[in-house]
Amino acid sequence: MEPAAPGTIVTLRDVAAASGVSLSTASRALDERGTASRSAAAAHVRKVAEELGYRRNSFASSLRRGETRTLGVLVPRLSDTVMALMFEELEKAASARGYFAMVATSGDDPDDERRAAETLLDRNVDGLILATARLDDELPRRLRERGVAHALVLRTDGVSPSALGDDEVGGYLAVRHLIDLGHREIAVVTGPSFTSTGIARLTGARRALEEADTKPPEKWQLAAGYGIENGFSAGEALLGKSGERRPTAIFAANDNLAMGIIAAAHRFQITVGGDLALVGYNDIPLSSRLATPLSSVRVPLDQIAATAIDLIVNPGKEPTIRKSMPTLIPRESSGSPRQATTQDRGSAASA
Repeated sequence: MEPAAPGTIVTLRDVAAASGVSLSTASRALDERGTASRSAAAAHVRKVAEELGYRRNSFASSLRRGETRTLGVLVPRLSDTVMALMFEELEKAASARGYFAMVATSGDDPDDERRAAETLLDRNVDGLILATARLDDELPRRLRERGVAHALVLRTDGVSPSALGDDEVGGYLAVRHLIDLGHREIAVVTGPSFTSTGIARLTGARRALEEADTKPPEKWQLAAGYGIENGFSAGEALLGKSGERRPTAIFAANDNLAMGIIAAAHRFQITVGGDLALVGYNDIPLSSRLATPLSSVRVPLDQIAATAIDLIVNPGKEPTIRKSMPTLIPRESSGSPRQATTQDRGSAASA
């Protein structure tokens, strides 16, 4: 079959006529929103459409249904590896459901977040996915009041539909791993207190410490940002004071923090995986490629992305805050099992 002449617009009616099927049959065969039919008739229609050079105008057909099949995704920044990976998974999950995902960045300022969200809504997106939520964030509340379809991803405000990892379980797994290796002098560097991730990971870490009946100094529980520079500052505070009691292990609530702590440890000639055990969080691709591969808590971003899309396109009566289970990935940075020395046991008892 010859393709249409250059400049000729091939319509669905043309495809139906060339295929010898009805207009509705051709439309169903070429509908990309769901799982493609595997029937011989549908395959024939798709083959004819390809030979004719037919291109479905999904935007026009979506407008006729009062939708654009487009979702807006708002992230703080794409220079953050986790956010970039999260958007990639959201894009895949959206595409599998016949949607297109577009991204905007907002930084950490609530006003910038609001403006970025309005920019996406001005593009007539069918819903918003926010990876920016703060516990004190007004944006999710305003979206609820306006009836805007939305879902929070990775973080939650405890009210809006949310897809995230079980951060409390993740924090528990990280610190339990260090305890099982024989450590009792454990510091925790967690994320900002305005994020659900920071609070939940710290809660899980504290639960593990309480179960082991160990109480490290309060000053060893630091709240920081999620950047490498924040980890370096925390590492300096924990490791840099000569003659003072130091932790033998640290749980860092994301891998960026852990990498900053590695840099601080190197500055003070402390060997990660030997002198200091370290566990991060998120298991970004770089974690396993470091000079001393980083133990980390892996979060199933693909599951979280699929859940976030479904919360918008297939809303149901199930719980709207859905958590996926994280997994601890042990590597060399957490070291080998160690026996607590008499000094360690005495320090732990007096802490």
